[in-house]
Amino acid sequence: MQARCRKIRLLLLDVDGVMTDGRIIYDNNGLESKAFNVKDGHGLKLLQRAGVRVGIITGRQSQVVRRRADELGIEIVRQGAKNKIVPYREVLSQLGLDDSEVAYIGDDLVDLPILRRVGFAVAVGDAVGEIKPFVHYVTRADGGRGAVREVCDLILKNSNRWDDVTKRYFCGSAEE
Repeated sequence: MQARCRKIRLLLLDVDGVMTDGRIIYDNNGLESKAFNVKDGHGLKLLQRAGVRVGIITGRQSQVVRRRADELGIEIVRQGAKNKIVPYREVLSQLGLDDSEVAYIGDDLVDLPILRRVGFAVAVGDAVGEIKPFVHYVTRADGGRGAVREVCDLILKNSNRWDDVTKRYFCGSAEE
């Protein structure tokens, strides 16, 4: 685990079922809403402070996702990816990374081509059972319920970056 986490320079995420609980809610006007976990968001910010880039690859197209990515400072956003391996390869090429430097969190079969390549493959707790044999870690938390935060903390702690990014909270200087 430590060897895998030390190499991670990029965390890629699916959205529906990973950053959210998988539900898509439409109102009577057809407007879409999703619920994101604030603790997951803070975990992503901690990871970014440690120098790990964060990106999103999702099969759906949603303005809500773009807004959440903007709030979190996530610049790598690939939406409408029916074959997720294509944007995955493009992102790695653009950043000059190899598979071993990437962590990916998924929840369903469409995530499997990426999960089978990355250095640290993660399935959320309520992921479909068929992908779990192909990952390095299954979260205790379900998608949209703290699974992303669990992975962020795991990467930070197992790569000895936790103390550096959290010391401001423990030393009374959280206003930085």
